[in-house]
Amino acid sequence: MFPLVVDDVVPFEDWTAAARASVAFLHRTVGLDVWMVTHVEEPVQVVLHSHPQGLVPRGTEVPWERSFCRPMVSGLGPRVATVAAATPAYADLQTGLPLRVAAYIGVPLITRDGEVFGTLCGISSRAQPRTLARHLPLVEMTARMLSTLLPEEPPD
Repeated sequence: MFPLVVDDVVPFEDWTAAARASVAFLHRTVGLDVWMVTHVEEPVQVVLHSHPQGLVPRGTEVPWERSFCRPMVSGLGPRVATVAAATPAYADLQTGLPLRVAAYIGVPLITRDGEVFGTLCGISSRAQPRTLARHLPLVEMTARMLSTLLPEEPPD
């Protein structure tokens, strides 16, 4: 019998560990300046996890009305905007983040009750090529898995 080498595929301890690993993975795989897992607590959107952590710290709040994720969740904005200034739903948004949003990709995180918990999103301070859209299925699948793993009580 051969020894098992499975250290890189053991289950995560919990949802928080899965969320942290997801944003780090998307940063390595897709690129962009920062990836975030957020929670919507109207009237704000709160950053729960980000990678790299220093660009948008945990606990950062964005007014939900000024978030790129709000029009995306409502269906008024696309999930991928390679040039935010040229995308009507995003052109006039000023989030207040420490990073200007020139490109955006985001997908909702949904509870088992069908409510919006928050989002999984990535942003760049520079416009991106249209090929960024090829990563959307990966981001959607990652968001769906995080949604599936969401605990009954909101995670930290």
